[in-house]
Amino acid sequence: MSLSDRRTLLLSFAAVPFALGCGFSPAYAPGGSGQALRGQVRVADPVRPRDFDFVAQLEARLGRPTAPRFDLSYSISTSERGAARVAGLGETRVTLFGTVSYELTDRATDTQVTKGSLRNFTNFSTTDTQLATRRAEEDAEARLMRILADQVVARLIAALAE
Repeated sequence: MSLSDRRTLLLSFAAVPFALGCGFSPAYAPGGSGQALRGQVRVADPVRPRDFDFVAQLEARLGRPTAPRFDLSYSISTSERGAARVAGLGETRVTLFGTVSYELTDRATDTQVTKGSLRNFTNFSTTDTQLATRRAEEDAEARLMRILADQVVARLIAALAE
Protein backbone atom coordinates (compact mmCIF):
# COMPACT_ATOMS: atom_id res chain seq x y z
CA MET A 1 0.00 0.00 0.00
CA SER A 2 1.46 3.35 -0.98
CA LEU A 3 1.87 6.21 1.45
CA SER A 4 -0.91 8.31 -0.12
CA ASP A 5 -3.33 5.36 0.11
CA ARG A 6 -2.51 4.96 3.82
CA ARG A 7 -3.11 8.65 4.46
CA THR A 8 -6.48 8.49 2.70
CA LEU A 9 -7.45 5.40 4.69
CA LEU A 10 -6.35 6.93 8.01
CA LEU A 11 -8.14 10.21 7.30
CA SER A 12 -11.29 8.28 6.40
CA PHE A 13 -11.18 6.40 9.71
CA ALA A 14 -10.48 9.62 11.61
CA ALA A 15 -13.56 11.31 10.10
CA VAL A 16 -15.97 8.51 11.09
CA PRO A 17 -16.36 9.55 14.76
CA PHE A 18 -17.09 13.14 13.73
CA ALA A 19 -19.74 12.08 11.25
CA LEU A 20 -21.43 9.74 13.74
CA GLY A 21 -20.92 11.76 16.89
CA CYS A 22 -22.22 15.18 15.94
CA GLY A 23 -25.89 14.19 16.31
CA PHE A 24 -26.96 16.13 13.25
CA SER A 25 -30.26 15.14 11.74
CA PRO A 26 -32.24 17.24 9.28
CA ALA A 27 -35.27 18.88 10.90
CA TYR A 28 -37.55 18.27 7.94
CA ALA A 29 -36.42 14.70 7.22
CA PRO A 30 -38.97 11.93 7.76
CA GLY A 31 -39.27 11.56 11.52
CA GLY A 32 -37.41 14.83 12.16
CA SER A 33 -38.59 17.41 14.69
CA GLY A 34 -39.81 19.71 11.91
CA GLN A 35 -42.12 17.00 10.62
CA ALA A 36 -43.29 16.23 14.16
CA LEU A 37 -44.84 19.71 14.30
CA ARG A 38 -46.47 19.61 10.85
CA GLY A 39 -50.22 20.01 11.38
CA GLN A 40 -49.80 19.47 15.13
CA VAL A 41 -49.79 23.03 16.51
CA ARG A 42 -52.98 24.96 17.27
CA VAL A 43 -52.05 28.63 17.42
CA ALA A 44 -54.13 30.97 19.59
CA ASP A 45 -56.68 32.95 17.60
CA PRO A 46 -55.47 36.29 16.22
CA VAL A 47 -56.99 39.46 17.64
CA ARG A 48 -55.22 42.41 16.01
CA PRO A 49 -54.30 42.79 12.34
CA ARG A 50 -50.63 42.10 13.04
CA ASP A 51 -51.62 38.85 14.78
CA PHE A 52 -53.19 37.64 11.53
CA ASP A 53 -49.87 38.07 9.71
CA PHE A 54 -48.05 36.25 12.52
CA VAL A 55 -50.49 33.32 12.59
CA ALA A 56 -50.59 33.09 8.78
CA GLN A 57 -46.81 32.69 8.65
CA LEU A 58 -46.83 30.11 11.46
CA GLU A 59 -49.45 28.09 9.60
CA ALA A 60 -47.51 28.43 6.35
CA ARG A 61 -44.45 26.93 8.03
CA LEU A 62 -46.15 24.38 10.31
CA GLY A 63 -49.30 23.62 8.35
CA ARG A 64 -52.88 24.12 9.46
CA PRO A 65 -53.69 21.94 12.45
CA THR A 66 -55.54 18.76 11.56
CA ALA A 67 -55.21 16.83 14.80
CA PRO A 68 -53.40 19.26 17.10
CA ARG A 69 -51.10 17.86 19.75
CA PHE A 70 -49.86 21.23 20.96
CA ASP A 71 -51.30 24.66 21.78
CA LEU A 72 -49.24 27.76 21.08
CA SER A 73 -50.09 30.95 22.95
CA TYR A 74 -48.32 34.20 22.16
CA SER A 75 -48.16 37.88 22.98
CA ILE A 76 -46.77 40.47 20.58
CA SER A 77 -45.67 44.03 21.33
CA THR A 78 -44.20 46.61 18.98
CA SER A 79 -42.60 50.01 19.28
CA GLU A 80 -41.17 52.59 16.89
CA ARG A 81 -38.12 54.79 16.99
CA GLY A 82 -36.88 57.31 14.49
CA ALA A 83 -33.76 56.13 12.68
CA ALA A 84 -33.05 59.15 10.48
CA ARG A 85 -34.07 62.78 10.75
CA VAL A 86 -33.87 65.62 8.25
CA ALA A 87 -34.11 69.21 9.45
CA GLY A 88 -37.45 70.67 8.44
CA LEU A 89 -38.87 67.29 7.35
CA GLY A 90 -38.73 65.27 10.57
CA GLU A 91 -38.25 61.51 10.63
CA THR A 92 -37.46 60.03 7.23
CA ARG A 93 -36.65 56.52 8.39
CA VAL A 94 -38.34 54.65 11.22
CA THR A 95 -37.28 51.45 12.96
CA LEU A 96 -40.09 49.14 14.04
CA PHE A 97 -39.17 46.84 16.94
CA GLY A 98 -41.16 43.75 17.81
CA THR A 99 -41.15 41.27 20.67
CA VAL A 100 -43.06 38.00 20.81
CA SER A 101 -43.43 35.87 23.93
CA TYR A 102 -44.68 32.36 23.29
CA GLU A 103 -45.53 29.17 25.12
CA LEU A 104 -46.04 25.72 23.63
CA THR A 105 -48.08 23.30 25.74
CA ASP A 106 -48.93 19.64 25.21
CA ARG A 107 -52.71 19.29 24.93
CA ALA A 108 -52.84 15.76 26.37
CA THR A 109 -50.90 16.44 29.55
CA ASP A 110 -51.36 20.23 29.76
CA THR A 111 -47.62 20.56 30.42
CA GLN A 112 -45.37 23.26 29.06
CA VAL A 113 -43.06 21.97 26.32
CA THR A 114 -41.14 25.22 25.79
CA LYS A 115 -41.50 28.96 26.13
CA GLY A 116 -39.46 31.97 25.24
CA SER A 117 -39.28 35.55 24.09
CA LEU A 118 -37.80 36.78 20.82
CA ARG A 119 -37.04 40.23 19.43
CA ASN A 120 -36.35 41.59 16.00
CA PHE A 121 -36.77 44.77 13.98
CA THR A 122 -37.38 46.16 10.53
CA ASN A 123 -37.37 49.63 8.98
CA PHE A 124 -39.52 51.73 6.72
CA SER A 125 -39.16 55.10 5.04
CA THR A 126 -41.53 58.00 5.44
CA THR A 127 -42.60 60.13 2.50
CA ASP A 128 -44.39 63.42 2.03
CA THR A 129 -47.79 61.69 1.69
CA GLN A 130 -49.58 60.17 4.63
CA LEU A 131 -51.02 57.33 2.59
CA ALA A 132 -47.62 56.16 1.31
CA THR A 133 -46.10 56.41 4.78
CA ARG A 134 -48.97 54.44 6.32
CA ARG A 135 -48.69 51.76 3.64
CA ALA A 136 -44.93 51.50 4.22
CA GLU A 137 -45.57 51.14 7.95
CA GLU A 138 -48.15 48.37 7.38
CA ASP A 139 -45.74 46.55 5.07
CA ALA A 140 -42.94 46.81 7.64
CA GLU A 141 -45.23 45.46 10.35
CA ALA A 142 -46.25 42.50 8.16
CA ARG A 143 -42.56 41.77 7.43
CA LEU A 144 -41.76 41.94 11.13
CA MET A 145 -44.54 39.47 11.97
CA ARG A 146 -43.22 37.02 9.35
CA ILE A 147 -39.69 37.37 10.76
CA LEU A 148 -40.89 36.76 14.33
CA ALA A 149 -43.01 33.77 13.26
CA ASP A 150 -40.03 32.21 11.47
CA GLN A 151 -37.93 32.67 14.60
CA VAL A 152 -40.61 31.02 16.76
CA VAL A 153 -40.81 28.04 14.38
CA ALA A 154 -37.03 27.62 14.51
CA ARG A 155 -37.12 27.64 18.32
CA LEU A 156 -40.01 25.16 18.45
CA ILE A 157 -38.19 22.77 16.15
CA ALA A 158 -35.02 23.08 18.21
CA ALA A 159 -36.96 22.47 21.45
CA LEU A 160 -38.54 19.29 20.11
CA ALA A 161 -35.19 18.05 18.80
CA GLU A 162 -33.71 17.99 22.32
